[in-house]
This record gives sequence, C-alpha cells and structure tokens, in this order.
Amino acid sequence: MNQCIVPFIFMCVGAGAVLADAPMPSRDESVVNAVRKVEAEIGHAMIRHDVYMLSRLYADDFKTITSSGAIITKRDILDDFSSFRDEVASFENGPVDVQVFGNVAVAHAAVREKRSLDGKEVGGEFVWMNLLKKREGRWVVVRSAGARVK
Repeated sequence: MNQCIVPFIFMCVGAGAVLADAPMPSRDESVVNAVRKVEAEIGHAMIRHDVYMLSRLYADDFKTITSSGAIITKRDILDDFSSFRDEVASFENGPVDVQVFGNVAVAHAAVREKRSLDGKEVGGEFVWMNLLKKREGRWVVVRSAGARVK
C-alpha cells in the first residue's frame, strides 16, 4: 500500500507547489462541470478504445508514475489502447471533486472499474487525482496519480 501512496503524495505536493501562487478557486459551476466532463470522457474513450479522443484529453507532455516507479506517457496510453492491451469494460466514478485555479484544475475521486491489461484482471477500486490545464481553449490532463483501495 505504501508503494501506491508515495507517488500519490508526490502528486499532491507537486499540485500544491503549482497552485501556491494561483488565484482563489473558481466558483463558476460551468468551468467545474467542464472539468468533470473531461474526466467522464476519459473513461468512455477507454471503453471504446477511442484513441483519437484520448489523444485530445491527454496533454502531449502528460506523465504519471506507477506504484512500481515506471513513468507512463501519453504515447504509452495511446499505444496500450490502440493495441487493445488495455481493456476497460466498465468504470464508475464516485463524486468528482474539482477545484479550478485560473487555467489549472485539480480533480479527484474514487473509481470502481473492470479492467484487464494483457489479459490479466487489474480492475478494482481506486482513488485518483488529475492535474489539468486549459490549453488552446480546452482542458487536458497533464499529470495523474492514483492508488488501489484495499
């Protein structure tokens, strides 16, 4: 469990550093809902293997780190879904909490998913946090962290 939490803590600290000089959180529900929509679209695109949509939802410089220390990039995600190595059969996000600070947003929630990687069941219950940035008029995920809930 500690291996899962360490990357998650680093993500939180990194997000805190980015947001330290940010304006007060936006209370504009339309902006918050736009970020929530991106989060829902990610799951739906994964189920459909919609690599084009995934490429629009993840920033070109997207990175995350796994509990084993591996760096995952946007290219890795696109390759896994285009090759059908990664299969998401279903997902159910809990309430998605969003805070928006200008052109940066943090979203987090719990998710239950049915998923396999290379034919091995890897689904379950997780918590996740995404750091998004508004670029060229749309929200994209630039960093992500998550941990399995036991």
